[in-house]
Amino acid sequence: MLYALTIVVSAFLLFQVQPVIAKIILPWFGGSAAVWTTCLLFFQMVLLLGYLYAHATVRYLKPRVQMLVHAALLLASAAVLPIYPNAAWKPAGTEDPSLRILGLLAATVGLPYLLLSTTGPLLQAWYARRYKGALPYRLYALSNAGSMFALVSYPVLFEPVFTTRQQAGVWSAAYVVFAVLSALTAFRSGTAVAAGRMEEGDPPRPGAPLYWTWMGLAACASVLLLAVTNHMSQNIAAIPFLWILPLSIYLLSFILCFEGSGWYRRMPYLPLAAVALGSMAYAMSSEEVGSLPIRIMLPLFAMGLFTCSMVCHGELARLKPHPRYLTQFYLMVSAGGALGGILVGLVAPHLFNAFYELPLGMALCAVLVVVVLKQNSTVEWFRTWRQPAPLVAAALAITLITYLGNEIRDSERGARVLVRNFYGGLKVRDSGPETRLDTVRSLTHGTINHGEEYLNPTRRDLPTTYYGPNTGVGVAIRDKQTHGPIRVGVIGLGTGTIAAYGRGGDYYRFYEINPLVPRLARTEFHFVGDSKARVDITMGDARLSLERQPPQNFDVLAVDAFSSDSIPVHLLTRQAMDLYFHHLKPDGILAVHISNRYLDLQPVLRVETRTTGKLARVVDTEDDESQDVFGATWVLVVSPTAGFSQAILNASTGLSALRTVRLWTDDFSNLYQILK
Repeated sequence: MLYALTIVVSAFLLFQVQPVIAKIILPWFGGSAAVWTTCLLFFQMVLLLGYLYAHATVRYLKPRVQMLVHAALLLASAAVLPIYPNAAWKPAGTEDPSLRILGLLAATVGLPYLLLSTTGPLLQAWYARRYKGALPYRLYALSNAGSMFALVSYPVLFEPVFTTRQQAGVWSAAYVVFAVLSALTAFRSGTAVAAGRMEEGDPPRPGAPLYWTWMGLAACASVLLLAVTNHMSQNIAAIPFLWILPLSIYLLSFILCFEGSGWYRRMPYLPLAAVALGSMAYAMSSEEVGSLPIRIMLPLFAMGLFTCSMVCHGELARLKPHPRYLTQFYLMVSAGGALGGILVGLVAPHLFNAFYELPLGMALCAVLVVVVLKQNSTVEWFRTWRQPAPLVAAALAITLITYLGNEIRDSERGARVLVRNFYGGLKVRDSGPETRLDTVRSLTHGTINHGEEYLNPTRRDLPTTYYGPNTGVGVAIRDKQTHGPIRVGVIGLGTGTIAAYGRGGDYYRFYEINPLVPRLARTEFHFVGDSKARVDITMGDARLSLERQPPQNFDVLAVDAFSSDSIPVHLLTRQAMDLYFHHLKPDGILAVHISNRYLDLQPVLRVETRTTGKLARVVDTEDDESQDVFGATWVLVVSPTAGFSQAILNASTGLSALRTVRLWTDDFSNLYQILK
């Protein structure tokens, strides 16, 4: 019971800290979905170090020395508590976010997480040594069960109730309890080793091909986990719920595959894997991507990830070694997980110019399954290439790879520019020849259009897409222009379309976190360069930039910071609202763009405006293809003393009151409640 309790508590804390710390630092780095990917990379790398520590400890240190070393490290890890990060880690400008996040995590949770990660393999090794003939792999399934409970409970029990600072405090207190349990277990294992010995005999030592197979299967599942999480987070929102769902599925597959004899059976999982890979490939096609409703996209990719993870982890469980070699086994499994994290979190953003890791992960899964089945088949019908089964499997893998390759080629066709970094992928393309009056040049981020410009010089400076004259931001700017030159702030540059409203004497300041966007806005589009107003661009997260600046006295401040179709939550909190009005004139207008396929943001703005005593109106417009204007929803907010002009009242309606949500603050937000 002591071993089991310690492992469950450690596993719970190991995975509970991940959404807690990620949610705390998410606003510091622009609310990008890549924050979670980088956090997962860190956790996988530290997990590898923890498994390496466990392997080296068991192999090279005597039992009593193991106890003393582990107890000393537990004591040292408690010195970094509580785990709330220091504000000094907030980025100052446009430095590489990945390296800063890794450094922040190392300083804040590095040592506690390392000690938590050692618990599973270390205690299993002690357990197998102490109890003769005992098989420790069920403890591994128990560990994963504790991990999954931590993830599932977070959006249901912890996130809706506790602020992030309270979450960090509760976790730190629970870690002290874990440290005591772990020290007691180490003491018992170090002083009672003679109670049992390892099983007699000389079990066969795993060879190099088996080591590579362990790592390959683990890496494939890790790549799919991170790539699917990226795909969903970028196109919905960077929120704990959409981080936790794929990770819970991933852990569930571990539990099912390593529990006792395991739940994995090649029939039906192999045929289901073929269906899952084909379905995800079709959902990612150029015709379907961005058009699937959330009620289809989430279950489709969730079930696809589950099926592929079951196959990878099921084959991994089939190849698990004798308990004498379990630390090597776990070491290779964690090495594969870390390798997958490095490929998706560090290599892909610098090597690829678009998001190719999901199709590549799917192709890798198909190929790896065929190879593993061919080399380690226990059934007659998959042992030689003369039989139908391996030929069919190989043909399906080749078909999938060909289809995915064609989709990647189609997505690149016609692109003038295709670039990518930490904040996402950007694509510039023209809709037709420049000679046509209706030809436009567009900028897309992920699946979302971030602005278009007519190529014909006579129409080039017309405000288009979400920023037409009758949209919320257009109405607000034109209303203020009736009183003379104005100052406008815009959070989110895109193509710089709002600069088209600029007149002589006006001042426009854009806040942009992605260093690729200003380059494209100036070289591929003309809104910023052609604007008659003075235009400045401030780089870095808008919240952090505004906090450092003196009052800007904006007449209009537009919040339009989308990352694909996800919402940077920290730009919609009570503190953000107070900051915006700190930089607005007394009669200034805050314009918030809330167009979104998956999230209903009106209740969030409604409770914030009521709490702060502001007035709010919704401007909801329809498509106008003749002017290349999209349907858009903007919320305009003003102080009660200023009120709205009659022109704005005529063009707007009141905020919706269909659902009630809790006030969002920098310490609390819950997007799960506003999913459409």
